[in-house]
Amino acid sequence: MRIIRDYQFVEPQDRGASAAIGNFDGCHLGHQAVIDLARTAAPDAPLGVLTFEPHPRSYFAPDAPPFRLMNEAARAHRLEKLGVEKLYQITFNAALANLSPEDFARNVIAEGFGLSHVIVGADFCFGKDRAGTAEDLVRFGRQMGFGATIAPLVEETGVTVSSTAIRQALTDGRPRDAAKMLGHWHRMEGTVVGGEQKGRELGFPTANISIEGLHAPASGVYAVLVDVLDGPHAGSYHGAASLGLHPMFGRDVPNLESFLFDFSGDLYGATLSVGLVDYLRPEQRFDGLDALIAQMDADCARARRILAAT
Repeated sequence: MRIIRDYQFVEPQDRGASAAIGNFDGCHLGHQAVIDLARTAAPDAPLGVLTFEPHPRSYFAPDAPPFRLMNEAARAHRLEKLGVEKLYQITFNAALANLSPEDFARNVIAEGFGLSHVIVGADFCFGKDRAGTAEDLVRFGRQMGFGATIAPLVEETGVTVSSTAIRQALTDGRPRDAAKMLGHWHRMEGTVVGGEQKGRELGFPTANISIEGLHAPASGVYAVLVDVLDGPHAGSYHGAASLGLHPMFGRDVPNLESFLFDFSGDLYGATLSVGLVDYLRPEQRFDGLDALIAQMDADCARARRILAAT
């Protein structure tokens, strides 16, 4: 997958794609439906996605609580798995935010990336003050020479699939409900960093990744599927993970500590993708190390049974 970041300097081979447009936070079933429409709308064109970094919500409200389901790298990995060939990831800044809907359609879609067809969700808004609607984009397409299709919203068991609904399921400790809307396990991705080594001292060495900047699911212990994406131990593993605020770099940061079953090796510096499968229990305090170790043994045994049946 090629990543194209500047609509003002586009190589000829990167023009002409059929592209879905949106933020694609989580790459959920609704997003996948939009991408599938982009694939079928112009089957002879490269499949593309047009998205923004940072997320516009982060740009307009930088001090708001973390809300993203995916960081930039995790989103790119998921889009590549979905078959996207061209990722048009443009910087969301003041210049882009101040483009009128018509200027966005002309400067970015038609003349900039030279897209042959675009697909947007029914609730898509664009341009300065979010003044442009999906219907406006169809009209601009007719005027400027690109096709445009509006995708209907997707529902799962009577609930409209959205990043908001997925965040709520994760906040409630319902990762399987989130997965039904996502079409895949909710995954958090990051580089393994050094921790306080407490897990190693207890016989449960963990691989720690920060989830700072991401929406934090319910704190507690999870059964997880862990993909090591690079390095000598690259592969897929079962495990149990603790998610919550933990001391790191002299401050408490949102952190995910994963214990990989039947694994031996050094993962420092490796990139992990950790999929939340089941919520086992909330965080709790224990009367001594023996009680803590007994509970960790029980957590791991339960996680093994769940993952063996998954």
